[in-house]
Amino acid sequence: MISKVNKLEIEYCVQCNWLLRASWMAQELLTTFNTDITSLALVPGSGGIFEVRLNGAIIFSRKEAGRFPESKELKQLLRDLIDPERALGHSDK
Repeated sequence: MISKVNKLEIEYCVQCNWLLRASWMAQELLTTFNTDITSLALVPGSGGIFEVRLNGAIIFSRKEAGRFPESKELKQLLRDLIDPERALGHSDK
């Protein structure tokens, strides 16, 4: 799904104080995909939510997985959607 518009959202639980985790993950993704992500929003939520969405579609849900994503895992998921041919270096191992 190669697109010129790639809007990423990270919705995090304010009650759980997961802003730092969300902002760190945002930094990791923006550093890796600096020319591919057209916007990234940190979205305050509640109820234990931690979801990462690309163009409105959930690509990772803490509730479904039962855990937080690893940065390597999110990079691979995002790469597979926006540029499957891209090598991620050490994140591919």
